[in-house]
Amino acid sequence: MLNELQEPTEEIYTELRKAYKFFNERLFDNQLPGCMFTLQRKQNTFGFYSKSRFVRRDASGKADEIALNPAFFAFRSVEKTLSTLVHEMVHQWQKNFGKPTRSGYHNKEWAAKMESVGLMPSHTGEPGGRRVGQQMTHYIIDAGPFQTVCAAPELAVMISWVDVAAKKVPASLTAVQAQGEGGDDPPNLAALTELGLSTVEPGTEKKVKIKYTCPACEVNVWGKPELHIRCGDCDVEFVDKPKKTEKD
Repeated sequence: MLNELQEPTEEIYTELRKAYKFFNERLFDNQLPGCMFTLQRKQNTFGFYSKSRFVRRDASGKADEIALNPAFFAFRSVEKTLSTLVHEMVHQWQKNFGKPTRSGYHNKEWAAKMESVGLMPSHTGEPGGRRVGQQMTHYIIDAGPFQTVCAAPELAVMISWVDVAAKKVPASLTAVQAQGEGGDDPPNLAALTELGLSTVEPGTEKKVKIKYTCPACEVNVWGKPELHIRCGDCDVEFVDKPKKTEKD
């Protein structure tokens, strides 16, 4: 039920602000300067960070940006979504206090900081992956600092709103790659079904044409799957046959 004291926009951004403050205090010694949160459906990324992306019109201040992709909120646990936030906070820490290298590259300093907060850098999102590189992700270290503090009761109620319009998102680990991060466990399909959502594996969202043949006159038509059409001349229903794309 909607919090009577908060509108949806206020509620989701209040949650993100509280989570940022929480992790800043417990994982970053309250070093980080704050940020401007945005929700953006950037393709193939859970989130990203941009330094000094916003400035006040009167030039009295500036703010870093941390963006999260709401299209994935329904398909990931709160812990995994918050790990994206902390991942971007590590980028913010390095931009403000460390020595980043070329744009988008995740160097050894970044990797060491990730480990120190309880997120293991890996280009595959699994144990054994490279710790540094241009496109990187992470997995949560069991019993590490992030997982330990993330068990706090106040974080269990974060990310109250999810995007039900994003009905199809990549479900596999390697489908998501970007500067921010990528990778996730398989989604809870039963829970998604209750929300009216579905997932699709990469490469399966291409359009599929089905060949429909009239069994009487053998006239052929092509269309999307599960059509129910009849031949006007023969008054019989067409039979569907997948169109062959390669020779037997």
